[in-house]
Amino acid sequence: MLTRKQHELLRFIHDRLREDGVPPSFDEMKEALDLRSKSGIHRLIMALEERGFIRRLPNRARAIEVVKLPEQAVPNGAPRGRFTPSVIEGTLGKVRPRLQPVGGSDDERDPPVSIPVMGRIAAGTPISAIQSRSHTISMPPDMLSGGEHFALEVRGDSMIEAGILDGDTVIIRRQEAADTGDIVVALIDDEEATLKRFRRRGSSIALEAANPAYETRVLGPDRVRVQGKLVSLLRRY
Repeated sequence: MLTRKQHELLRFIHDRLREDGVPPSFDEMKEALDLRSKSGIHRLIMALEERGFIRRLPNRARAIEVVKLPEQAVPNGAPRGRFTPSVIEGTLGKVRPRLQPVGGSDDERDPPVSIPVMGRIAAGTPISAIQSRSHTISMPPDMLSGGEHFALEVRGDSMIEAGILDGDTVIIRRQEAADTGDIVVALIDDEEATLKRFRRRGSSIALEAANPAYETRVLGPDRVRVQGKLVSLLRRY
């Protein structure tokens, strides 16, 4: 799923290639999408490239090829995708403190906890997480911590050296604070969600990949909101 801006940029590049045979410049993209800086266009280009919609040809200026278009177009006036785990309500995904049974067996096990799967998260260039809950998964309580949890499917390879692979499902404890070194779901500019290692650098926040192919992003604290901390991971073979 593309954000509205990503979809608009992809369609603009596609139309210009079809009409003129050459892609638009960054200045033309910036003007067409009504953005204030080229850095925003650069992030959109990286997101489209990582998700396989475009390809940048090496050693050639302004060489962009559209590989595919999304199956469904974003309708006019549709809201941008936003990631708000606060939609989780009630006891779904919540772990209660375990009580030691009086006179009971230590082998007694707590029932599994239903965790809502909230969509996809990028381990790479940030993409929008999907807000609506798609389904739930059952997790044993000993793989969770106290509090509310949600799950996200990982797309991308920027956290591979932390053992997080494309296609994995990460279990996130919902919280708004993080310590340096935590792997977190971070919301950037209230629009783009990503899975990265959290570090403080003076008054700034660094979102660090676990893959040398990706650069660390250093942002002002007003641009980053922690949505939760990684506590477990599921992988299917």
